Amino acid sequence: MEPEGLVVVAGGGGFIGGWLARSLVEAGAAVRVVDIKPLDEWHQRFDDAENLVLDLRDADACRTAVAGTKWVFDLACNMGGMGFIESHKAECMLSVLIGTHLLVAARDEGVERFFFSSSACVYAAAKQESPDVEPLREADAYPAMPEDGYGWEKLFIERLCRHFTEDFGLTTRIARYHNVYGPYGAYDGGREKAPAAISRKVAAAVLSGNHEIEIWGDGKQTRSFTFIDDCLEGTQRLMRSDVEEPINVGSSELVTVNELVDIVEAAAGVQLEREYKLDAPLGVRGRNSDNTLVQERLGWEPSTSLATGMERTYRWIYDEMARQA
Repeated sequence: MEPEGLVVVAGGGGFIGGWLARSLVEAGAAVRVVDIKPLDEWHQRFDDAENLVLDLRDADACRTAVAGTKWVFDLACNMGGMGFIESHKAECMLSVLIGTHLLVAARDEGVERFFFSSSACVYAAAKQESPDVEPLREADAYPAMPEDGYGWEKLFIERLCRHFTEDFGLTTRIARYHNVYGPYGAYDGGREKAPAAISRKVAAAVLSGNHEIEIWGDGKQTRSFTFIDDCLEGTQRLMRSDVEEPINVGSSELVTVNELVDIVEAAAGVQLEREYKLDAPLGVRGRNSDNTLVQERLGWEPSTSLATGMERTYRWIYDEMARQA
């Protein structure tokens, strides 16, 4: 199944959106990319796409964005790593305006399919209190107690998608992303996530010769991390599927933060002295993806090993930092 017409990537100036726009353009689709950032701040930009700078918190901007389109991918939101979302809860929640106005505009325009990028942050905090966390099933989002701020915004738009399908017949698809990483993502400035932040710190140690690294927390907290190639594959498989319920798009390879540092050190060929910042924002103690449903419904799950993905990610970040230096 392919869209017979224009495809919109909302938030296409960001990390995942930029990669999604690239894959659609390279596949020959007609693509409109929309983001709030100035064009020179987009992570990736393509001359073969229509590129618009719009604030999608505004209803009129959303109508402009979806005019004449068949498929809409909504990846637009205000977010970042744990340090950012812990200190910008209201700003993260204001992204409900984006999802709400895009859904209304899509309904009014007669859009055929609407994709919403949700997050593992919707899962109940009580199920993520141990590093030895049970992998999170889609049903574990309820009873609801998501990440404060950002997680509530994602869960609310998930419900809104469901009701737009029930009440208005708009076909919606929802992926719950688990810690997506890869090249062309933020690696400094406060919005970067753990894989990029650790890669930056290791690269800085290599470039400076100061072989020390600061780690947030005790390093024993656990996560699974999803390489961008797998994220794109899962997103497009889901968009083309008949899966109506939210579904995990995430790796099930659980590691501690210390093990993540080990992997990046191996990619860089160094060993660093570790200093633990115990008062840093940590989020939940453990989080992993249960891929039973995605295997059953899509016949697929992420397959890129963390070592392979982090090798590519670290090399890109190191090259960027070396070039700037």
